[in-house]
Amino acid sequence: MSNLDELLTRGVEKILPSKAGLEKLLSKKKIKLYLGIDPTASQLHLGHTVALRKLQQFADNGHQAILLFGTGTILAGDPSQRQTARKRVAASQIKHNISSWKDQVKNIIDFDKVTVMYNGEWLLQLTLKDIIKIASHISAIQLFKRDMFQTRLKRGDTVWMHETLYPLLQGYDSVAMDVDLEIGGTDQEFNMLIGRELQRKMSSREKFVLTVPLILGTDGKPMSKTSGNCVWLTDDAQDKFGKLMSIADKQIVSYMKLVSNLSLTRISQVRKDLASKKLHPLDAKKELAFTVAKQLHGEKKALAAQTYFEKTIQRKKAPEKISTFIISQGSHTLLTICQKAKVGNSNADIKRTIKQGGVKWNGQKVTDPNQKLAVKGGEVLKFGKRTFKRVR
Repeated sequence: MSNLDELLTRGVEKILPSKAGLEKLLSKKKIKLYLGIDPTASQLHLGHTVALRKLQQFADNGHQAILLFGTGTILAGDPSQRQTARKRVAASQIKHNISSWKDQVKNIIDFDKVTVMYNGEWLLQLTLKDIIKIASHISAIQLFKRDMFQTRLKRGDTVWMHETLYPLLQGYDSVAMDVDLEIGGTDQEFNMLIGRELQRKMSSREKFVLTVPLILGTDGKPMSKTSGNCVWLTDDAQDKFGKLMSIADKQIVSYMKLVSNLSLTRISQVRKDLASKKLHPLDAKKELAFTVAKQLHGEKKALAAQTYFEKTIQRKKAPEKISTFIISQGSHTLLTICQKAKVGNSNADIKRTIKQGGVKWNGQKVTDPNQKLAVKGGEVLKFGKRTFKRVR
């Protein structure tokens, strides 16, 4: 498979209006393209890397790639896949999130090849006259026909006017930057097509849309913060390795294609060997987990993560070195102990893990977050399958 074939096939769900059209354009010139992300939270997960990797692929092939931070669109709040309107994010949090995200993607995005831009630079300069002109190119009925809006309306819930403006604002990014292509997840298809329509009507030129698939989380459901099934980019190599070992066997090949740099030839061989039972799913997952950990943390940490997994999970031995945490002697609820140990991604994640039987205190499973436990010092907290903490 040629570089161009892989560029337009691997990790690609759709190319609109056609793959053939984009292929023809790429044969003629180097294009300008972008991926837009709104800095609504401080963490990115492995699912976000699918689009980021595709953006970097285009950059590696000499195209003008832009990573666009939605400092303007974030004020409206993307309604895609949302059952309720997004909460407003403070300016200080936006700045923090952008800084954090740059650090999280530094092993995926080469900022010497990819340009960073901020759509607040033009969106916040629009006048009322400008906004009316942009809106005059898109029908209100078209905006209200969005699936999530219709679902809300049928439930008797509210669709706020600022949410209907979001696709227009995102769409105008394409006009402002005069791009040939926009990349985004399948959940962004509606917004990206609005941008295509605006660019055609306002700039009299074509824009292609490339969607990438959304990956499933460790529980087989769409990866999302609320589900607690994410492989976070902020996770250390050990946690990433362990989480990837917990994915369903049927997800192995798709994960290899979407979030690893394994060659398509190798992935094809893995698929065949899994089907013929020549390769055990556990070994295939180890290859996947090691590859991803190596990509994001380096070979040394990836090897250490694999060793830790094989000892603590496969052979069910406690690790030789256990990190410690401080909590006063006396009686504390398990929830408080977990909070002091700084395990879990949130209080909701801690409670969910406890109730599902994923927490042990000195080897005993505890399923009530509010159960009081005696703390004297030296006790071991096991959170999930891979995290051990000892009271100091």
